[in-house]
Amino acid sequence: MRRPIFRNLPMIFLLLCLAVLLAWLALGPRWPTVRGSLGLRPAPKTFSQRLAYAAEDIVDPGVVYDAAYVQIPYPNGDVPAKRGVCADVVIRAYRRVGIDLQARVHEDMQAHFSAYPRMWGLHRPDPNIDHRRVYNLAAFFKRHGATLPVTKHGADYQPGDIVVWRVQNQGHIGIVSSLCSRSRDRYLIVHNIGGGQVLQDMLFNYPIIGHYRYAGKSE
Repeated sequence: MRRPIFRNLPMIFLLLCLAVLLAWLALGPRWPTVRGSLGLRPAPKTFSQRLAYAAEDIVDPGVVYDAAYVQIPYPNGDVPAKRGVCADVVIRAYRRVGIDLQARVHEDMQAHFSAYPRMWGLHRPDPNIDHRRVYNLAAFFKRHGATLPVTKHGADYQPGDIVVWRVQNQGHIGIVSSLCSRSRDRYLIVHNIGGGQVLQDMLFNYPIIGHYRYAGKSE
C-alpha cells in the first residue's frame, strides 16, 4: 500500500529549499557589486562610500614613508607611488573619486594664505608640498564646512570620514574605511604612520584633534 503523498511533504520541501540555495550560490548575489583590491563589495550609494572604497583600494604595505620635499607636477601631481606620508593617503584616495586636493588647497591658499598655519616659514603657497601637510588639509576642510564633532564613540566616525590625530606632537591623518573592526563598534582606518598604506584598527590609538566629512564637487 502506497503512503499518502502528504507524508512526504517535509522531505519534498527540504529538497526544494536545498535546490533554491544551490541555484542562488551558483548564480551569485543579485545585488549590485564592485570589485576592488579587497574583493567584492556592495556597490557604493554615496560619495562617502566611494571615498572609503578608494582608500581601501590603495592599501599597500610596501609604500615607504618618505616626507622628503619633492617637486611634482601641478595639477594632479604625486610623489612616486611607492613613497608617501599620511597625507598622501588622503590625496590619493580623493583623486580616485575625481577630486584633486593639490589644486584645491593651492587655490584656496592663494586666495586666503593668512587662514593657513604659519608653521613652515613660507611666505607664499607652494603646490609641491602644501597639500601634503596635515594641518593645511585640516585648515582646508574646516574652511569648507566639513568639520564634525570629535567624540569617543566609534559609531560617530563613518566610512569616508577624515580623522586627524596628534602623535608625538605631530599631526597624523587617515580615512575611515567601510570595514568594521573585530569588536564591530568602529571602522578600520586607512593610513600611513610608517608601515605603508595600511588598514588598521587604530581609531582611538591616539588623541583625535580633527574630524571631517568633505564631499566637494568632483572634477
